[in-house]
Amino acid sequence: MIESLRGDAAARRSLRQVRPVDDLDEALARVSWSVLTEPGDGVAGALIAERGAVTSLGLAIGGGAAASSDVSERALAEGRARWMVRADARSVLDAIRAAAEVGARLLLPGDDLWPRSLDDLGVHAPTVLWVRGDPALLTAPSRVAIVGARAASGYGEMLAGDFAGELAAAGTVVVSGGAYGIDGAAHRAALGVSGKTVAFLAGGVDRAYPQGHQQLLRRIVETGAVVSEVPCGTAPTKWRFLSRKLRRVKKVWPTPPRKTKRGRLGAS
Repeated sequence: MIESLRGDAAARRSLRQVRPVDDLDEALARVSWSVLTEPGDGVAGALIAERGAVTSLGLAIGGGAAASSDVSERALAEGRARWMVRADARSVLDAIRAAAEVGARLLLPGDDLWPRSLDDLGVHAPTVLWVRGDPALLTAPSRVAIVGARAASGYGEMLAGDFAGELAAAGTVVVSGGAYGIDGAAHRAALGVSGKTVAFLAGGVDRAYPQGHQQLLRRIVETGAVVSEVPCGTAPTKWRFLSRKLRRVKKVWPTPPRKTKRGRLGAS
């Protein structure tokens, strides 16, 4: 897969638009892994940790990967069955092109702007991050994640807004998930005091979701950052919501009040 992409002039041009760093093979391999896998795929993560993104991709796609101390034969076989369904170089190229079209930037583990706290997730850590806006906010000295219920009470949203507004006004970057309820209240409050806010999305950074937050997310891109570990074009789904990533970006400030049990605390 990497060989065909490396030889594609259009792929190289698009990649340099999203990542002006001369690490072509590593970037292509990690983008390929992000296309092949769902977030948190521990089998893929273990292979990458042991053999590196480039070598592990070639072995996995080529069928030559062997089980290791961290990956059983059965887990590897099940993983390969999942990955091969998506093993298409065209999908990788499409993801890179789509990111370039919306001005996204590609971050890899080890980059200066990569949030080191994500590495605490071990084999479940993201293979890449896609960022629209200012990637430097991901490593700002003062950051706090405010997460909570989608079906929040008015009081809960008020508390979230008060917390976020005061923190943002003091120079803290407010991180949340872009969803309705607590997330939206936190983002809006930060913007309302001309502060900085970051939205971690469960879909691609080219997809403003939920639709009712399209304008909000556009404002966040303009003055803050919108981030995702999944490629552009990826639809958000329940199992992709990234509360665990938010918890690793910085300490969480929970806001409990909510109307119902739907959209529970930390599942924004």
